[in-house]
Amino acid sequence: MQEKTLERPITCSGIGLHSGQKVSLGFYPLPAGSGVMWSIKGNAGVRLLEINPQHVVDTTLCTTIGQDDVRVGTVEHVMAAIRGMGIDNILVEVNGPEVPIMDGSAASFVHLFHQAGLRDQHRQKMVYVVTQTVHMQEQGKSITVQPDHVFRVKYTIDFPHPMVGRQKMQFVLGGTDFVQELARARTFGFLSDVKALQNQGMALGGSLENALVFDQTGAINSDGFRFPNEPVRHKILDLIGDIGLLPHPVLGCFDVHCSGHALNTAFAGHLFENKEKYLRLVALKDFRKWRKETRMPAANPCTAPA
Repeated sequence: MQEKTLERPITCSGIGLHSGQKVSLGFYPLPAGSGVMWSIKGNAGVRLLEINPQHVVDTTLCTTIGQDDVRVGTVEHVMAAIRGMGIDNILVEVNGPEVPIMDGSAASFVHLFHQAGLRDQHRQKMVYVVTQTVHMQEQGKSITVQPDHVFRVKYTIDFPHPMVGRQKMQFVLGGTDFVQELARARTFGFLSDVKALQNQGMALGGSLENALVFDQTGAINSDGFRFPNEPVRHKILDLIGDIGLLPHPVLGCFDVHCSGHALNTAFAGHLFENKEKYLRLVALKDFRKWRKETRMPAANPCTAPA
């Protein structure tokens, strides 16, 4: 399989969820082998960042990347759309403190990529293959990854709310599944928390147009749920975006319990910092041969260690 980029540039604008500011956003094709690049404009000028988890500078309410005095927040939905659409080489240009929240999902970015078009490039797609089990946990949250031949997620959430509660979902990334099953799942929150954040000068751009919001009894959005289990779908979306901060797509089986951006990005950072131990960079076209030579199992139950 070959690397992919955009056929042509495309731009948009929208409101930042936390700043409430209008932000412009552009996506541009890059040559094969360039990877995912972010061009971030701030008070200190413009900084060009090649994506990797070590550029995460904050995980309060969203994932923020940056370097020195330049940073941009809410990158996870764009990164999820990039990985979900199989894009390898792209420049993301942001003029503002955060990515526009759009409708609170990755659907708008998927739509933009479809409008721009995708094209194959003359370079084989490279992937990180997980070679052994890695586990991380903190405060009742956990992530375990095991070797697998696809990007597989088994996710469990548990919120003390009658319309959320305990939800489980398993998802395998590939084909159009991302577009159909995850891209439209919105970020969600609770009305009491939203009011408290806005009183502190945060979530200033938040509204029922860009989030699924619950009061004490149920969702207060007039259009209700997009999926019966929309919250767990969005959590998987966030995970794909956060793990997507690794320079290449990952093949592995992720068993996740009640995680968030802090643990997601810490886990991605741990994999990256120890990539010689946990990851093998392989051309996707050679993966089957490599798996046979290393006697890697063809499937994985994706179960966490006891």
